[in-house]
Amino acid sequence: MKTLLTAFLLSLTSLEAATKPNILFIAVDDLRPDLGCYGNTIIKTPNIDRIAARGIVFNKAYCQQAVCSPSRTAILTGLRPDVTKVWDLETHFRVAQPDCITLPQHFKANGYHCAALSKLYHAGFEDGRSWNEPHWYPKGRAVDTDPVDWTKQIVTRHDVNTEEYSEPQEGGEPRKNGKSAKKGPAYEVSPKEDDQLPDGATAAEAVKRLAALKSKSEPFFLAVGFLKPHLPFVAPKKYWDLYDPNTIPVPTTDKLPAGSPEFAGHNNSELHAYPGVPKENPIPADFAKTLRHGYYACISYTDAQIGKVLDALDKEGLADNTIIVLWGDHGWQLGEHGLWHKHTNFEIAARAPLLISVPGTKTAGQKCEAPVEFVDVYPTLADVCGLPIPSGLGGSSLKTFIEDPTAPATDVAISQYPRSAPEGPVMGYSIRNERYRATFWRERNGSKIVATELYDEQADSTETISLADKPEHKELLETLIKHLPPVGSDLNPAGKPKGKSKSPTKPATTSTDEPRDVRYDRLYPGKAKLTLDEYLARQSNGDEAKERFTKFDKDKDGFLSREEFIKGGK
Repeated sequence: MKTLLTAFLLSLTSLEAATKPNILFIAVDDLRPDLGCYGNTIIKTPNIDRIAARGIVFNKAYCQQAVCSPSRTAILTGLRPDVTKVWDLETHFRVAQPDCITLPQHFKANGYHCAALSKLYHAGFEDGRSWNEPHWYPKGRAVDTDPVDWTKQIVTRHDVNTEEYSEPQEGGEPRKNGKSAKKGPAYEVSPKEDDQLPDGATAAEAVKRLAALKSKSEPFFLAVGFLKPHLPFVAPKKYWDLYDPNTIPVPTTDKLPAGSPEFAGHNNSELHAYPGVPKENPIPADFAKTLRHGYYACISYTDAQIGKVLDALDKEGLADNTIIVLWGDHGWQLGEHGLWHKHTNFEIAARAPLLISVPGTKTAGQKCEAPVEFVDVYPTLADVCGLPIPSGLGGSSLKTFIEDPTAPATDVAISQYPRSAPEGPVMGYSIRNERYRATFWRERNGSKIVATELYDEQADSTETISLADKPEHKELLETLIKHLPPVGSDLNPAGKPKGKSKSPTKPATTSTDEPRDVRYDRLYPGKAKLTLDEYLARQSNGDEAKERFTKFDKDKDGFLSREEFIKGGK
């Protein structure tokens, strides 16, 4: 009888896992919406377009800040930059939010096996609590972090180690910001095969992981990050050969919008850091043409790698029960307004691709025109997977738009970027409704607005002129300014350090003989009792941990006390 009961319970567990949808979470670095599914008729992206055909294209999706770490932190925590205090590439979100439950961590706590390949968080700011296994990179290493002390990295090595340049250079002159010199030029027609480059290696690893995950009893959350089309523009020759550079669109203006403040732009420093890039701005036309060619080649190269992952998903019979999310961490300027890369509040930098495919949805292949934000992704995935939506998130579920992409917009999208103005440090908050983008440059930790921009994205999609000083738009600006966060939101937390942690040279270890009271205090410092989510956040196996929680909770009050934890393991 006991054997039959055990078999029955195991079958129920397997059935529950089978009914929970998997998540394939694809991040693409520096990808603007130059994709076939977004209406670009020149770009060749058949595989990303496959995802679009299976799901919804969010045509007006916006990142929270147009630079890697703040944007990635926002989508993975569901919190805005002013909450995480991540406005740069030097700060880990756990400095200000040490107990934050990330998107993958929430799924992990609810029985999912969560794994990350290549760039998801900004490199150097990994978060071991988010995953069931070390974060894999195509540079021969995997990174975990101590369960309690997130500043302590645990690095292990593996045998997949790729390099993007065919002949990387060492020993160049350090850059002005103190960082080491680039190992090669801003672009390269690579003689390598797909798998010899980092993104090809990542796709190959994803294919292996899908085959392995198929046999697991729990559903999976597999996050796959692709590096291209981020600079340098390195792609195999066959992808360069897909394009005639003369057919790639050229920006209509190389100047900042009339009426915008000078500090709204930048000096293209990210691009100028590469050897061989002309020093002047705007970038000379011939060199700019080659860069655009390289950017398109890299998009098609990345698209091909995504295709390998989609093929594996189909081959393993997982497609019918896997939600696919594809996002670019922000937009990218290809010379618009004389600017390259991101780092602005302009539409071209803040708008990014967002595709969500939920199997069985009757609206597959449609587009949504409502403004949405990256902080909406976390609550959306929890909602469509039937998980509780944590309180305190910065966004809202997009399930309504997945079921009906034509549903009316219910909110605006907010992006931001810090700058130095003549008046001092400012934060530019950019408010995007269905038609207009208004940017209010407010002094840091103050109420004064030092400059305002307003663009009609319907009549002037390239943002050539700011309408902020037009009397007829006064009422519109008064409406949009109400969406600004409270004064002081952008103040750094007092006494909190900035900067990356140094990785240990060898993995840390945990003794299996560790006393239960010591283990509790190490895993849950300062906690008198734990909710199920809090307990699972520090446990490696979701289903087994749920059973332990129920077993240890002797008084059945739904909480696990320190004493119950200590006695339960004896």
